[in-house]
Amino acid sequence: MDTVDSAKWLEKVRRERPLVHNITNLVVTNIAANALLALGASPVMAYAKEEVADMAGIANGLSLNMGTLDEAVVEAMLIAGRAANEAGVPVVFDPVGVGATPYRNEVAKKITEELNISVLRGNAAEIGVLLGAGGEVKGVDAASATDSLGDFMKQYAKKKDCVVIATGKTDLVTDGDTIWQLHNGHELLTKITGSGCMATAILGAFAGIAGKEADVKSFAEASMAALTCYNVAGELAAEKSNGPGTFQAALFDALFKLEGERVNKRARVTVR
Repeated sequence: MDTVDSAKWLEKVRRERPLVHNITNLVVTNIAANALLALGASPVMAYAKEEVADMAGIANGLSLNMGTLDEAVVEAMLIAGRAANEAGVPVVFDPVGVGATPYRNEVAKKITEELNISVLRGNAAEIGVLLGAGGEVKGVDAASATDSLGDFMKQYAKKKDCVVIATGKTDLVTDGDTIWQLHNGHELLTKITGSGCMATAILGAFAGIAGKEADVKSFAEASMAALTCYNVAGELAAEKSNGPGTFQAALFDALFKLEGERVNKRARVTVR
């Protein structure tokens, strides 16, 4: 698979309107929900430990994002993740800020060891730190990554039977056998809060469409389609904006109006 039919996946998202259960960071709850709605998915933001297992069990996908952590959030993530695993619901995990503090390192390790993750997505530095490839995180932003990152990603994906994604100027996606490079996107995506968090939420929708019986190859295809749709929407939004403020609004509009065939024509995917 050298490329992916993003139009097919986008059509399925809009037709099936997957329910995506998000336990995300407090800074971007509204933004992530709006991105999912604009694209055609159905978001739910449930955090209470008393209900997250029930919600995760009926969702199509579960997206976990550790941007703003406390004990209650971590407990809710683990409860929801276990319920999703039991029900066969795909889990997407975003280890935001791992490497910045010992607590974040501890939480990321706990989640990845105790839950079966279908898709692991972070920026290049976060993934490098988490996988032992090295990297530097500044707060919750990437400061640097290493040239060996791709090899570590493949090894981890093979070991855990999951998709590993490192986003940046060029996004890297691997199923453990192949590394794909996604070259779409725009610099303005780095100038707004929650661009990576929106990507994680959208990955939850596309993983949910792949379904409960999907294998890692299907999750890789779904992930590439999700990121390509999102990044092309970023390019289209940038063409109509004057800066970060208008860009965010234009991004929601671009996701809403996104045409699958246009995405396929603009997609730039290479095999590493």
